[in-house]
Amino acid sequence: MSNRPHLVVSLGDPCGIGPELLLGSLPVLQPWADVTVVGSKAGADLLEGLPGAPVAWRWLASRPGGSVPLPCQAHTLQVLALGETDRVLGEALWLDPTPGIGPDDLRLGQGSAASGRATVEAVRHAALMAMGGAADALVTLPMAKAAAHLAGYDIPGHTEFLRDLSGSANTRMAFVSPQLNVVLHTVHQSLRSVVESLTAEGVAETLIFATDRFIHLSGKSGLRVALCALNPHAGEQGAFGGEEALLEEALAQARASFLATTTQPSEACPSPLFFGPLPSDSIFQRASKGEFDLVVALYHDQGLIPVKLLEPTRAVNLTLGLPFIRTSPDHGTAFDKAGGWIADSRNFLEAAALAARLARRSGLDLPPSHGA
Repeated sequence: MSNRPHLVVSLGDPCGIGPELLLGSLPVLQPWADVTVVGSKAGADLLEGLPGAPVAWRWLASRPGGSVPLPCQAHTLQVLALGETDRVLGEALWLDPTPGIGPDDLRLGQGSAASGRATVEAVRHAALMAMGGAADALVTLPMAKAAAHLAGYDIPGHTEFLRDLSGSANTRMAFVSPQLNVVLHTVHQSLRSVVESLTAEGVAETLIFATDRFIHLSGKSGLRVALCALNPHAGEQGAFGGEEALLEEALAQARASFLATTTQPSEACPSPLFFGPLPSDSIFQRASKGEFDLVVALYHDQGLIPVKLLEPTRAVNLTLGLPFIRTSPDHGTAFDKAGGWIADSRNFLEAAALAARLARRSGLDLPPSHGA
C-alpha cells in the first residue's frame, strides 16, 4: 500500500448529521487520504435543495474496476464549490448497502427502523472492508441505538457490534485528546450492574490491556496510568464503601503483570507506573495538567463527562483490540441539528486524522498528532 491512507467511512444514521459532516468535510480530507463512503445514498439526497449548504455535490457513474460487494450499489460522489460546476473539491467512492431504502423511506432529523437498518448495514460492510484489507482504517459516523433497535439489531453500540463481527476476544473503548487519554472499564450498562459485576481480576485485565495497547500505539513504555476510585474520596478508608480494596488488588495485579514481562527495566525502556485508586473528582484535572498519560475509568459517565467537558471538539473515540483501526467522533446523531448545516465538523476531522496517522505513522502530510 502507498503512504496515502485509504479511509472507509460509515455514514452513520442517514437522518442525522452524518451526511452533512461527510459532504462538508470531504474537501478537507481529500488532500491527505483516499475516502470510500459506505452508507445510504438517500441520506445525502435528503439534503438536496436545503439552504445553508457550504458545498454542492453531484453523482457520477460508478468507478470502473474492482468488485463491489453485494448488495451494495456503487456511485461516485463529487463535492463541488458552490456555483462552480467545473471546480471539484473532493471525490469519493460511495457504496450503498441498502439501495432499497430511498428518501421517501426516511425523515430528516428522525430515526426509524429504515434509518437504523441503513446505519448498521453500513457499519457491517465498512468493517468487512477494513478487516479484508480493502481500507487502512475505519471511521464511523454516529449511530442512533434506538433506531438500530427498531430495525431489529440488538446491539448496545458500535464497539460491541464491531467486537462481535470481528470475533475479537477483548476490546475497550478509549478516548484520545490533547489533554486526556481515557479508557473505559465498562461501557453501555447500568451503574448498578457496574458495581455488582466489579472484580479485581476484571479491572486488572482492563488496566493491563489498555496499558499494553497504549504502549503499542504511542511507542512509550513508561506510561503513567491512573485508576479512578468508585466511591467519593476513594472510599475514605472504607467509610464510604469497600470497593477500593478490590481496586487496590487490581492495581497490584497489573504491576505484577508488567514486572513479570520486563525482567530488567532500563532507563530507555521503563515499566509503566500505576496510580490509584484516586478520587474521580480530581484525577482528571491532574491528568489534564500532564501528571498522568492515561486514566482508566470504571463506568461510562465517569470517564465521558470530563472528556466532553474538557475536549468537546477534539476527543476521538478509539476502539482498542480490534484487528483494524477504528475511530469515531465523540458525539451523537444530533437529530435536532440535521439539515441545518450547523454541525461542527472538527471532531469528525480529528477522528479521520487520527485514523490516518495510526494507519501510516510516517511519510504523510497530515495534521499534527493530538494523542497516541
